[in-house]
Amino acid sequence: MIQKKQEARRIAVPPRKVATIREVAAKAGVSTATASRALNDDPKVLSSTAQRVRKAAARLGYSANHAARSLKTRATRTIGVIAPDLATDFFMLLADRIEGELAARGYGLLLCSSRESLAEEKRLLGFFAERLVDGVIAIPATASGSHFKAAAARGMPLVLADRSPRGAGTDAVLVDNEGGACAATRALAGLGHRRIGLVGGDPRLSTARERHAGYLRALAELGLPREEAFERYGNMHIDSGYRMLGQMLSLPGAPGAFFVVNADTHIGCTNWLMTAGRSADSPAAEGVSTGRAMAVAPAATVGRVELAAFDEMPYSPLLCFCRFAVEQPVAMMGQEAVRLILERIAGDGGDRPRILRLPTRLVSHG
Repeated sequence: MIQKKQEARRIAVPPRKVATIREVAAKAGVSTATASRALNDDPKVLSSTAQRVRKAAARLGYSANHAARSLKTRATRTIGVIAPDLATDFFMLLADRIEGELAARGYGLLLCSSRESLAEEKRLLGFFAERLVDGVIAIPATASGSHFKAAAARGMPLVLADRSPRGAGTDAVLVDNEGGACAATRALAGLGHRRIGLVGGDPRLSTARERHAGYLRALAELGLPREEAFERYGNMHIDSGYRMLGQMLSLPGAPGAFFVVNADTHIGCTNWLMTAGRSADSPAAEGVSTGRAMAVAPAATVGRVELAAFDEMPYSPLLCFCRFAVEQPVAMMGQEAVRLILERIAGDGGDRPRILRLPTRLVSHG
């Protein structure tokens, strides 16, 4: 046994020595500074020299010590992204577009969820600061914006996307929520509906508040009545859409059309219509196929519930009560958010917050 242990010691492979930037420079025949600039894609380094340095690094198995470099330069080429909920399709689509734009520019993304909590949102801002991210793109979870303003005042490059809480005082990339909601509501009226209800969101959130304003604007412009009994406001998740539409369609004389605030709420509404609504004993809405009658009515029955919703999604054509959906320019939102954050990082953003409002597009699923 002792002899075997001694043999094992004799044949043990010594730990591999980690190559240094100086060794790479020596092998490539350049200075350490030139080698470092070449490996960091400095355009001032001749392409032939950069190629020689990269070949030397590959042969030596050199790997840059990003942690040490970050401490020295205070730059990590990483952007933190805060989303309210990682289970919401729209937020993840937006995060995906942001990641693609960052990757094309040599940046990485660190994605975290605030879980729709103000306290968690504040904690994440500190978490990102400790990890020396170069900047933060945040989709705010609440109506409070003072912590974003404070973070920006401390020097953190910061851009908000989709929502802009009051008092934030920072760059933001938003869409024309009011115009999109107005167009969707008008489209329902164009189908002949003279009474249109609302399945809305928390009015403290800028998106829900602006979409509600667009819905009301359309009613006013068309001379249609506002019926507050058929307006509901929830958390913009599937469960609230299911609950709110069910409550309203259980009332006598409910409208046959509703504007819906977002994609998740829309799914909840469709779920109720496809399940509980088919077997409910509730009174039928005015001119609406619901209750038990809906179970035998064909999909194209005239007078069935018709919905227009914010957020055109890949699955929107499958939501059989959807007549119109408002498409947000998600790719453009990602592009602009990345452009603004990189300009802030470079010190080119100016002294005042920049607020971009991007147009929406109404999609018909008639």
